[in-house]
Amino acid sequence: MSNQLLIIAHAPLASALRECALHVYPDCAEKVAAVDVPPQELPEDTLVRCRKMAQEFGQNGLLVMTDIYGATPSNIAQKLVDATDHKLVVGVNLPMLIRTVCYLDESLDNLVQRALSGGVKGVMQLASSAPLYQVDKKNDSNQYNHQQ
Repeated sequence: MSNQLLIIAHAPLASALRECALHVYPDCAEKVAAVDVPPQELPEDTLVRCRKMAQEFGQNGLLVMTDIYGATPSNIAQKLVDATDHKLVVGVNLPMLIRTVCYLDESLDNLVQRALSGGVKGVMQLASSAPLYQVDKKNDSNQYNHQQ
């Protein structure tokens, strides 16, 4: 049984994240949905849209991802998963999402762990360095330094 994924986030983040995920995994379009939460919409109306989306997924496992704990999308997501078998992960980012979509066929509990791991491991500090193939300005500007 394959799981489904519902992203609930401030507009237009949910749709943008879904589009990024489908850029990498286009065959998962039916398993990944997004609900953008516009600032002018009542939370109760957004919750109705989210419940309808969750019902359309059927009996499969549902992982809900949202952006900021305590914000409106997170509060809506919490109400959506209350008294269900659905799981909720807060703090969605693109590395987390890509990792999750890659493993939708695992158990829902394992999927939550994959999401958390992807989110943590996908955030890191990189040392500042010159891009590969950047022109070495100390030498002739027509030469490229490919060894750095």
